[in-house]
Amino acid sequence: MSSQPRVGVFVDAENIRYNGGYQMRYDVLRRFAAREGGRLQRLNTYIAYDIERAEKDGDEDYRRKCREYHQLIREFGYKVNLKHVRHYRDEDGNITNSKADADLDLAMDAMLQAERLDHILLVTGDGDFLPLVRALQSRGCRVELIGFKHVSEELQGQVDAFYSGFTIPDLLPIHYEKDNQWGEVGSCVRGVCVNWLKDKGYGFMRVLDRISSDLWITDTRNPQSPYISVFCHKSELAEGIDDRQLNNRDFIFEFYLQRSEQKEGLIATNVRDAYLINSK
Repeated sequence: MSSQPRVGVFVDAENIRYNGGYQMRYDVLRRFAAREGGRLQRLNTYIAYDIERAEKDGDEDYRRKCREYHQLIREFGYKVNLKHVRHYRDEDGNITNSKADADLDLAMDAMLQAERLDHILLVTGDGDFLPLVRALQSRGCRVELIGFKHVSEELQGQVDAFYSGFTIPDLLPIHYEKDNQWGEVGSCVRGVCVNWLKDKGYGFMRVLDRISSDLWITDTRNPQSPYISVFCHKSELAEGIDDRQLNNRDFIFEFYLQRSEQKEGLIATNVRDAYLINSK
């Protein structure tokens, strides 16, 4: 492998859109993919496009919004692969199902381009890509995965590294905090609970503070770690959050960072919205 690994990114946009990743930022994704100094060789995204709606129904607003969105993604250096939506009708002509399946195209592109890639970042939660991951790894590629909700547990177990898109700084905007400065005091962030002491009524959250090449350094006591440890008291937990969630790193929590008034460090306030990563 060269000193500057060749990186390919393959985004299953429809899967991400319907599983918690709506409004994912492609510029942040690009920065994450290149965090280890890699050369971005391929940036591919596969997006559904409803020709029937755009042309037959004359929906100018739909055409305009799609065109603007696709152009924005292209400006970040991605190749936009449009997958046409297929409508399935019953015998009376009523639409019973609509689907735009990008699995085959994504898999074929990844396999054909793999010989010129060292690292591959898949952005999906679809377990159907399990054979693809195995094939890519057999060809010597390191395969990483980003997903949001309903991510196949088998897929997580097969890839070389899995990252929850909820926890990557600014990858998924917090829409009700327009000027949010992730990691700053007062900001809204997402993280996992790494240690909950039920008998004492408190524990600690771990938050990725910045995109870094050192994501493997999860010990927040190490100065090189890009993670920070945040104290959390049970009084700050939203109703409905229980010990089962707090002791399971498959749950992602959203909360605010505040400076501790009693001792040095940060505390979590208004802890809420437990996102379950795994598919069930």
